[in-house]
Amino acid sequence: MKNSDIDITKGTRLGKPGGPGTRMPFAVAKPKNFKKTLLRTVKYFSRQYAKLILIFFLVLIGSILTLSAPYFIGKAVDTIVSLNYSLLIRYCLILLGIYISVSIVTFVQGFTTVGVSQKAVMLLRRDLFSKMQRFPLIFFDTRSHGDLMSRFSNDIDLISDTISQAILQIMTTVIVVTGSFIMMLSLSRILTFTTLLVVPLVFLLTRTVAKKTKPLFTEQQNELGKLNGQVEETISGIKIVKAFNKEEDKIEEFKSLNENLCEFATRAQILSGFIMPLMEVINNLGIAGIALVGGTLAIQGSITVGVIASFLSYSRQFTRPLNEVANMFNTLQSAMAGAERVFEILDEPVEKPNAPDSIEMVSPKGDVKFSHVYFGYEQGSYVLKDICFETKAGYNVALVGPTGAGKTTLANLLTRFYDIEKGEIFIDGENIDLFTKESLRESFGIVLQDTYLFSGSIKENILYGKPDATDEEIIRASTIADADTFIRQLPKGYDTILTESGSNLSQGQRQLLAIARAVLSNPPFLILDEATSDVDTRTEIRIQEGMKKLMEGKTSFIIAHRLSTIRNCQLIMVISGGEIVEKGNHEELLKLDGVYSKMYAAQFV
Repeated sequence: MKNSDIDITKGTRLGKPGGPGTRMPFAVAKPKNFKKTLLRTVKYFSRQYAKLILIFFLVLIGSILTLSAPYFIGKAVDTIVSLNYSLLIRYCLILLGIYISVSIVTFVQGFTTVGVSQKAVMLLRRDLFSKMQRFPLIFFDTRSHGDLMSRFSNDIDLISDTISQAILQIMTTVIVVTGSFIMMLSLSRILTFTTLLVVPLVFLLTRTVAKKTKPLFTEQQNELGKLNGQVEETISGIKIVKAFNKEEDKIEEFKSLNENLCEFATRAQILSGFIMPLMEVINNLGIAGIALVGGTLAIQGSITVGVIASFLSYSRQFTRPLNEVANMFNTLQSAMAGAERVFEILDEPVEKPNAPDSIEMVSPKGDVKFSHVYFGYEQGSYVLKDICFETKAGYNVALVGPTGAGKTTLANLLTRFYDIEKGEIFIDGENIDLFTKESLRESFGIVLQDTYLFSGSIKENILYGKPDATDEEIIRASTIADADTFIRQLPKGYDTILTESGSNLSQGQRQLLAIARAVLSNPPFLILDEATSDVDTRTEIRIQEGMKKLMEGKTSFIIAHRLSTIRNCQLIMVISGGEIVEKGNHEELLKLDGVYSKMYAAQFV
């Protein structure tokens, strides 16, 4: 006899008990290459093309002014030699005007660039947050929340700080280096050739250091994510840490992660810090060569002292941007390591979309059928195996069994938080894949074992189940959930502000608010995952009376370890090792003298 052939009114023993399923972690994607990551990052900035064009023109104006300064310096030097002081004063005033103008242009372009950078980062954060709302539940079950927060804050901030500087630096470098090269050629080709001798050394040094620092910066960001995850976990569970006297263990764990971060960060920063001192050595070699060759040419009468002065300024303008780009490129390695971590999340597959021909679920009756359903967190490794049962509208279905047997997972399949690997699930005779996920989930009221409340007032948290509900409906729902009494005893009643996760309430009070939220939404289906696990026995009895009213006419799935809460359910299924090993009502399962009977005896006899 197959599982699907068994009538729920007859108690029958099925299958074999087994061990709980094992949740498998995600495989970590390989980091993207530097060029691809940089291009993806730049796309967020290129959306503001009008401001980027403005920045380009500001940089162009500033660069032209900067390039004109050495020319007038050379002229001023020659006027000193010729003792033409009136002309010297004129050149000095021109130089003063140039430097003031450069300062103004630099301020405006910096102001505009910061605006572009922050807007781009805002778009990146928006895309990241929006993408995370569309991930399947399994993504969050297998990720460190602290690491995800690190990608939102540390990695994106690093991108913001670096790219805004890189935009200006790249534009300035292209214009200034090109302009300086042209001006140097016009002054002296021999001195220009002397200057170019040091350029290959700059690129060779940059390439060598960048190759060494890239993996170090990547590891630095990874270690930072691990550290944030440990801090977030410790703060969230600080009561448990103190209760078990694990403060020293957590300190040692933090110390280890902190030292790893320090090691990678130190190695990356020290290695990248070699660039500028070495660049200065190379630049000084170039200046020495210019002075030697230029002095020789001046003695021969080929050039004037003013030309040498101008050329030295142009050579500095030619090599300095190259040095700064080299240093910036090293910093850019760190930013791209952070960007890779952000894009890694953006590249994760989202929740399977609704089918093109999907329909809205409207006023469901409540019939539910599971037909040979299999599910696993990893292909071929099943947490639930061959789940078959059928229940009628308005029935209360209880799921019992050891921890990790798959009870909550089964409920998550019904709401399509997870998609099944094999088999079919039907509601009112229709495969749930035919319904839109939004309308399917709106038909379920869910109270989880791990209660979560949002920052805000108690009233706002209850309204989460039905935003347009009246005050009378809120009070009625709270009364049914036995929450109205303790709410009114609070200083501000329903307007009491809750801290993060409602930590200023007891666990039992938070559970009552979660039940009130489900009562208010009044859906045709209910999923109660250990809904009364954190309240005292007396409160539990009162809640059970309210729950009876709530569940009238609704198909309810009740996950429970306290068997006293599910004795009156029309169908009780015992799940072990991902399989249904027994099912029937309370009396029928006691007569089987099987797993359920032993569980009941352990609690009450």
